[in-house]
Amino acid sequence: MTERPILNQRPARAGKEALKVLIVDAHPLMRDGLANVLTGLSERVEVLQADSLEGALAALDTHPDTALVLLDLIMPDGDGTSVLERVREAHPEIPIVVVSGTTDHATVTAAIRSGAMGFISKRSAPPVLLGALRLVLAGEVYVPPEVLRTQLLTPPRRGPSTVADHARGGKHLDLTKRQLDVLALLVQGKPNKVICRELGLAEGTVKAHTAAIFRALRVSNRTEAGFAVSYLGIQVPAPVGSASPEPQPFAARRLLVAA
Repeated sequence: MTERPILNQRPARAGKEALKVLIVDAHPLMRDGLANVLTGLSERVEVLQADSLEGALAALDTHPDTALVLLDLIMPDGDGTSVLERVREAHPEIPIVVVSGTTDHATVTAAIRSGAMGFISKRSAPPVLLGALRLVLAGEVYVPPEVLRTQLLTPPRRGPSTVADHARGGKHLDLTKRQLDVLALLVQGKPNKVICRELGLAEGTVKAHTAAIFRALRVSNRTEAGFAVSYLGIQVPAPVGSASPEPQPFAARRLLVAA
């Protein structure tokens, strides 16, 4: 086990300041593969590598100007969200993206709740990885589309009404029917102008409804709203007056825009 950072042999050229990215993974082939992909992230990228939690902490102490950390949750000296939490406690100002082979909803949710700014499957294609990282560098949170899809398209349960059932219908959010219509289109990734056209509303009205939705979900942007809908298991009804196709995961639309 290496407890010091492994520097990638790709020093940035003199001139423009390089974007520093730390890859933390126990497997050399995975680190090298990610390093190759990262060359497409920016004109100038300096890649650092570490194969353990202690190595990652040492690398960040040596390079406090690191812009981004790509972190596997399974390390020789730790595993699970405790690894993520250790790195965040030491350097809370540096965004962390979990890159993992496990992408079940519970794992993704635990990582986001522990402070990860994104979660990417190791099976993702390079363009998906680069698009997700650009979102994170822009201050957004990236959640795998398949995780959102699983939650958004789950049929409502049958049987006696429960608190969870009310949550799925959005009743506990205290949103009006029209606000739920706006939310349904918002999680599809549609911009305000399209929402105005499909629902026959003025732009100011849509903005007011969006602000109310953000307050109800306790979020500050559309990415967080999409994740909140997924996490809470809210079933968003099809908007009245809209001939929209089946909803698509919000994160996927943001990813395509950023790629």
